[in-house]
Amino acid sequence: MPKTLLDVDGLTVRFEVKRGSGWGKKSYLYAVDDISFEVKQGETLSIVGESGSGKTTAALAVARLVPAHSGTVMLDDGNVLEKQGEDLRQTRQKVQFIFQDPYSSLNPRKRADSIVREPLDNLSEKSEDEKTTIVAELFEAVGLRPEQMKLFPHQFSGGQRQRIGIARALATQPELIICDEPVSALDVAVQAQILNLLRKLQREYNLTYLFISHDLGVVQHMSDAIAVMYMGKIVEHADRISLFTSPRHPYTQALLSAVPTVDRTQRAKQKRILIPGDPPDPINLPKGCRFANRCPIAEAQCSQTEPELKDVGQGHKVACHLV
Repeated sequence: MPKTLLDVDGLTVRFEVKRGSGWGKKSYLYAVDDISFEVKQGETLSIVGESGSGKTTAALAVARLVPAHSGTVMLDDGNVLEKQGEDLRQTRQKVQFIFQDPYSSLNPRKRADSIVREPLDNLSEKSEDEKTTIVAELFEAVGLRPEQMKLFPHQFSGGQRQRIGIARALATQPELIICDEPVSALDVAVQAQILNLLRKLQREYNLTYLFISHDLGVVQHMSDAIAVMYMGKIVEHADRISLFTSPRHPYTQALLSAVPTVDRTQRAKQKRILIPGDPPDPINLPKGCRFANRCPIAEAQCSQTEPELKDVGQGHKVACHLV
């Protein structure tokens, strides 16, 4: 069994919300509310959910790019949230980010080789010759030609820019790479190329991915395990096969029913589950299940008591009173 590389426990991220100009009680928006998960070394955990579910905020908090209110993020037996100074700098080498938009995540004034080299300049103590060699090897690894190293970002296509972003993330030989919807801004054909590249690099370098996405088709292709988020909470967590063949939470069932398929036979069998209403106010959350007001099977207890994320067998965890 692979060891646990990343262990997140009770992670909470909140943002203060200013209302009016009085001296009243402070209000907080809990973007991520007491979530826990593990990522095994060499595997991919995907966090999925609709816009506003908190999946990207959770990833940013793991990488210390937004401050967490509480919880622990254990990486190599150290809590990332407590590290400061040189310790935090060393951790930055182990955790790297691939951003969503390849058009805005690259510095337009720097050449491609300088962009890939930047993490090495900031975080490593390698010699200039070693850095040059690493950059050249990374360009080859992500499928870019040596003569493209001196080009500027605007001279590349969207898929090529994302390859530069991937090379930059690999520069410090990280243990964990956080992929924040890395293909959502790309054409469908290019998406497949980038996803296949990420899987190839994972096999070659034994990489561990925390993969953020709203596209269940992409998640099915990439994941070993999946966590489904709704309104800042994880409502279901299971391995890929269990989640897609036997979803237990009503929200997950509705998400999977909306996945399109080109198989006419499968499409005829598929029963679409519609989710009525709107999500609750994130600043004034209900005391029970956050999905209760939209759930087709909700009962009285659902609006009164918040369900715990519990194991229903073989590591399949669900936060629902009725499962």
